[in-house]
Amino acid sequence: MTRTALRICPLCEATCGLTLTIDDGRVTGARGDRDDVFSAGFICPKGASFAELDNDPDRLAQPLIRRDGVLVETTWREAFDVVADRLGAVIGTHGGGSVGVYLGNPNAHTVAGSLYPPLIIRGLGTRQVFSASTLDQMPKHVALGYMFGSPVAFTVPDLDRTDYLVIIGANPLVSNGSLATAADFPGKLRALRDRGGKLVVIDPARTRTAELADRHLAPRPGTDAALLFAVVAVLFEEGLVATDLGGLAEHVNGVDDVRRLAADFPPESVSAYCGVPADEIRALARELASAPTAAVYGRIGTCTVEFGTLTSWLVDVINVLTGNLDRPGGAMFPLGATAPAPRPPKPGSGFRTGRWHSRVSGHPEVLSEMPSAALAEEIDTSGDGQIKAMITIAGNPVLSAPDGDRLDRALDSLEFMLCVDPYLNETTRHADVILPPPSPSRSPHYDFALNNLAVRNNVRYSPPVLPLDGRLDEAEILSRIALILYGVGVDGDPALVDEQVIATTLAKETGDKDSPVAGRPVDELTAMLPEGPGYERRLDMMLRLGPYGDAFGARPDGLTLARVKAAPHGIDLGPLQPRLREVLRTPSGRVELAPEPLRADVARLNAALGRDVDGFVLIGRRHLRSNNSWMHNVPALARGSNRCTLQMHPDDVAELGLADTAKVKGPGGEVLAPVEPSPGMRRGVVSLPHGWGHDRTGSRQQVASGQPGVNVNQLNDGHSLDPLSGTAVLNGIPVDIAPAD
Repeated sequence: MTRTALRICPLCEATCGLTLTIDDGRVTGARGDRDDVFSAGFICPKGASFAELDNDPDRLAQPLIRRDGVLVETTWREAFDVVADRLGAVIGTHGGGSVGVYLGNPNAHTVAGSLYPPLIIRGLGTRQVFSASTLDQMPKHVALGYMFGSPVAFTVPDLDRTDYLVIIGANPLVSNGSLATAADFPGKLRALRDRGGKLVVIDPARTRTAELADRHLAPRPGTDAALLFAVVAVLFEEGLVATDLGGLAEHVNGVDDVRRLAADFPPESVSAYCGVPADEIRALARELASAPTAAVYGRIGTCTVEFGTLTSWLVDVINVLTGNLDRPGGAMFPLGATAPAPRPPKPGSGFRTGRWHSRVSGHPEVLSEMPSAALAEEIDTSGDGQIKAMITIAGNPVLSAPDGDRLDRALDSLEFMLCVDPYLNETTRHADVILPPPSPSRSPHYDFALNNLAVRNNVRYSPPVLPLDGRLDEAEILSRIALILYGVGVDGDPALVDEQVIATTLAKETGDKDSPVAGRPVDELTAMLPEGPGYERRLDMMLRLGPYGDAFGARPDGLTLARVKAAPHGIDLGPLQPRLREVLRTPSGRVELAPEPLRADVARLNAALGRDVDGFVLIGRRHLRSNNSWMHNVPALARGSNRCTLQMHPDDVAELGLADTAKVKGPGGEVLAPVEPSPGMRRGVVSLPHGWGHDRTGSRQQVASGQPGVNVNQLNDGHSLDPLSGTAVLNGIPVDIAPAD
């Protein structure tokens, strides 16, 4: 029997709607959902391969436990018994603080990954928390935290209405966008051009996005902060700062401080360092200032560099100074359906880091996390507070973090390791227990995080389209781990976890005079939640309490989960609206344009201007058919030419006398990589993609191991971090290139 079912694609940040074809209990095809309110039928190769990924024969269906040194299938009951016994023994001997937790990128794309890991961390009481954030976007969180008082007050470009868009360190024609959730990002860029708008791309490589641009600036990698500061300097020098900051002047502190800092970065002073002519920098500043509306959007290339937080900050400094913050066509604040309902504007407690520090190198805490680059040393360095056990959830840090060889050895030394992951991969092969979540078709989907980054407000929910068939859903897996940690044990009812969260949340809301349910009985509200899985009850609660919600009946036309389910193609909540005042949570209640920690770090940037800029530097890249290591095991996405190549300018290839293969040596090691001459690369810059290196024994990913590629992060020793965010410097790394022989 053949049927179709609707689904939100969980494979990247675009969150496109899919129509799945289902035959005899399995997904056999996927196409774009033309009626989806957000994506309108757009689909990329990843979404089109949904069926292959969902049916991957290497995906684990049963738990694995280590028996006599070998991982073997077992029952769910035995697996949880081993967790309770072995993890409990580590905690009993060394304390919960001896357990490290690593959260991988896919957690942002699943219901369970969004809702349950904080409960596990709280149950452990550990400060040894690591995630993909310090390999990706943490500088953006820090910059937003200092400027707006909230590290999740994300600004996104209003793509549908802007007249002038600057993209720096991003390639959305390939990545589909990131920290700016936009289905059909390529179509939106073409629409910008079609309506007479202008696109500028700043990237050391002539990417597919750069080829579409009206202007392409190719700076030396890692110099973006200096380039943006030069733009700021021109805005002040030439009197181009927007009058009254576009109406925001009364809400902004620190303009004069930024003016003083920028005076040290005129285009003529930074040109040689950045490798961009001064007149091009001036032209960019003038065009930004004169455009009817404009937005600057920076992404991973601006985050994973030595001045990542400064660069992320300067992106929004320019948006403020040109009068384009919080206005249609500029950089705006999305409002997701499960975000807290807006409260009356008032000062907040602000943002700070360094509430504690890592044990070995003394790295400051950021958003309750330690740098992922420090994970290995926290395991393999003995002493009080040493990590003795690890829990990883949907992560593969052996490939995604610097110096995977050291982390490989460190993980092998643990007393116990638990992984919640569908694959036996380069990291989970060290596990004592692997608990596999079901495939996407058997899981619910709601974008808790990504809806708060959407370029147009919307709400959509996908219930599971296939039954679990004896598997446990991920929510139950993580809930049972939490029950073990809280002392309830393996026989506890996983529904207790959700009910406790609901009770705690509603008690807090009813006691808040500004809440839409202030003063109402908790039992009355709890009774209004629907019967069903605990995650659906929590989602219903969050929707009802959210900015568009029904406030548990007080606003009858508002959102509930039932209303969202009744609109399977989603509900359009309209374009982004100005909302700066309700976003601000700084102690002053104003935008802090020049926060002290950022002002202090400018001296480090200033000192860098005099550096020698000779030699090769390394950058990463994305591919349309790949999204981190777990996409490399899908045959449809693995076809075609080798994608793990060293791209470099043909003149550099000829000058070095390279043949088919080059030796690349970095601070952390060396690899041999196939050479791909690429005229679009800036001279002196080479590029290797992230997520490869599937050549370690003991994994179980046949397609990926057949095309292993090389692990670019093995070139990185992890010692170079952006000090404000703890993010590993993955771009702009100095490397030596030589013939393979």
